[in-house]
Amino acid sequence: MFVILTYDVSARRTKKVLKTCRRYLSHVQKSVFEGVITSGKLDQLKRELRKQIVVKEDSIHIYKFESLRFAEMERIGVNPLNDHIL
Repeated sequence: MFVILTYDVSARRTKKVLKTCRRYLSHVQKSVFEGVITSGKLDQLKRELRKQIVVKEDSIHIYKFESLRFAEMERIGVNPLNDHIL
C-alpha cells in the first residue's frame, strides 16, 4: 500500500521520530513522509512511533491508499527526491 505520514511532535522528540520514519518511508518535506510499505512494516512503524511520542501532546497522521489507480499528485516547486511514485 502507499502511505503519506505527517507528524507534529514536541521538539524534544522530533529527531527520534524523524529517524524512525526515514527507516520506512521517503522524507518529502520537514514532517512529511511517503512511500510504498507492507501492512506488516506499517504496523511495526506505528508500534515504534507510539513508544516515542506522548499521545496527549503529539500527533501523527497516516493516510493509506490501497491503490494509486485514481490518485494524482501535483507538485509546484522543487522536487528534492526526483522520484515520481504518483
